[in-house]
Amino acid sequence: MAVQTNGRGNGSGRPAAPDSPADRYKWTALSNTTLGIFMAALDSSIVLISLPAIFRGIHLDPLQPANIGYLLWMLMGYLVVTAVLVVTFGRLGDIFGRVRMYNSGFAVFSGASLALSLCPFTGAKGALWLIGWRVVQGIGGALLMANSTAILTDAFPVDERGMAMGINMVAAIAGSFIGLVAGGILAAVDWRAVFWINVPIGLFGTVWAYLKLREVGVTTKAHIDWWGNLTFGVGLVMILIGLTYGLLPHGHHNMGWTGPWVLFELLGGLSILALFGWIETRVPDPMFNLSLFKIRAFWTGNMASLLSAIGRGGLQFMLIIWLQGIWLPLHGYSFERTPLWAGIYMLPLTFGFLVAGPVSGWLSDRHGARPFATGGMLVAALSFLLLSFLPANFSFPIFGSLLLLNGIGMGLFAAPNTTGIMNSLPARQRGVGSGMRATFMNAGMVLSIGLFFSLMVLGLAASLPHSMSANLQANGVAPATAAKVANLPPVGSLFSAFLGYNPMEKLLGSASAAHVSAAQWATITGKKFFPHLISGPFMKGLRITLLASLVMSLIAAWASWMRGAKYVHDEGSAAGPDRAAEGDSQVGAFGAPSGDDSNPDQAPEPEQWVPA
Repeated sequence: MAVQTNGRGNGSGRPAAPDSPADRYKWTALSNTTLGIFMAALDSSIVLISLPAIFRGIHLDPLQPANIGYLLWMLMGYLVVTAVLVVTFGRLGDIFGRVRMYNSGFAVFSGASLALSLCPFTGAKGALWLIGWRVVQGIGGALLMANSTAILTDAFPVDERGMAMGINMVAAIAGSFIGLVAGGILAAVDWRAVFWINVPIGLFGTVWAYLKLREVGVTTKAHIDWWGNLTFGVGLVMILIGLTYGLLPHGHHNMGWTGPWVLFELLGGLSILALFGWIETRVPDPMFNLSLFKIRAFWTGNMASLLSAIGRGGLQFMLIIWLQGIWLPLHGYSFERTPLWAGIYMLPLTFGFLVAGPVSGWLSDRHGARPFATGGMLVAALSFLLLSFLPANFSFPIFGSLLLLNGIGMGLFAAPNTTGIMNSLPARQRGVGSGMRATFMNAGMVLSIGLFFSLMVLGLAASLPHSMSANLQANGVAPATAAKVANLPPVGSLFSAFLGYNPMEKLLGSASAAHVSAAQWATITGKKFFPHLISGPFMKGLRITLLASLVMSLIAAWASWMRGAKYVHDEGSAAGPDRAAEGDSQVGAFGAPSGDDSNPDQAPEPEQWVPA
């Protein structure tokens, strides 16, 4: 058995001598990419928690029917852009250098953060300015995400990559939850501070990356696949836009999935992606190397990643709504304070990931990804099952323990799965492979939000209108007004609770206060009326989403187990397609897609061989 090194770095297997330049460089690469991923994750959640303050700052009500599109694009635009562009930027990293593309990402992200903080407009113009620069910020985030994992794979030897990936992913998860707390604090000072915080971090990281990071991986001259990039981008954008607008009401329906534009976007996007797949089999230098799916460790790892992203992404939104719309108000918190406290009460999830992530990454370096990634998904599935038995007004120690269990499960899964995917890739394909991995993960998040919100709205629409109408009339609201409010699409109530608004006050409007007594208005807009009203229908919908997460996690566990035993790609081996899965720790050309002699881009170059 052997592993290879190309003499230009330490990323292909040879352990570096302590205190050697290669050994010092790998820690530089880890610390800088960890800072970049932390900043990108921090920004996504800090904006999420600060949306009410941001919209108040530009004097725009995001829950008005004419403005809800702005809200959706502030929520989803960043994810859509990163999901579409990570493969392209990963491929460009393979061609022009991963460090060069990564450095560009730091600079673009920082510049966009500065532009966001300097928004000169209010109203709709202000919202469009913010959405536009969030798109630019997404471009920077895609450059960072597409190339950071490949840079780490190049810099670290095989037996340390899991540990490096674990630290990197812990930073991402920590950033996402620290952002929830920081956003609540900064938004109370000034909404522009939410974006200012990225500027000094980004400036420092950009200069540091430019001075210290260097190309140690394999770069390959190739033609840019323009038609592949175009069809992939257009097709995926259409699908993700369709998923986004499917959440909005259409006609007399609570959601827009049957609307002609949504159907056109979804079906048209799928057709264009089918055309993209056909193009990729016929160009000499494809953007999306479909032959990589012949590598079992690659396709099973990505399948598990996609399913885990679907299982956890939208559910995190549901858990936040559970806290903000029901549990926190019932325990005396005002609706305005619930976003900050929801982030604090979700910290056990972060702590579980912080503990399990680096440990499982370190262990997977020695024993392979399969036992830890599979076990992590089974632990996550168990946590989803146990969460489904909780009442709406739960005991927090139990809820916190289940969040901790879920964080441990996700932490056990994340680093080994990513390391297994990256270890399976040929050196020349690490950039595009990293981008493909990020695309599956980001697309899974967007799909998850659309799926879970849809399941929740369907559950609420079945029983919430009758309950809301009866309770409003019992507190003095006129039957016609009560019926009108009760039959509004439930997505409005969900978004209100999610943003920290008092849902009943938003639905009824201040004009309704004149038609009921002061005591009745105080009851309707109090902390307990809406939670008691929504808790029954919400829990029915939530249990459906938890069941969906349970099923996704179990399928992800199966996919992870099917990856085989520990596997590291070896471009020089002539091993057959299944050899790498047979032993405890095999190095071989698993599927050998990169050895296609008809493609000069993938032809092996002379390597230096050392025993493993």
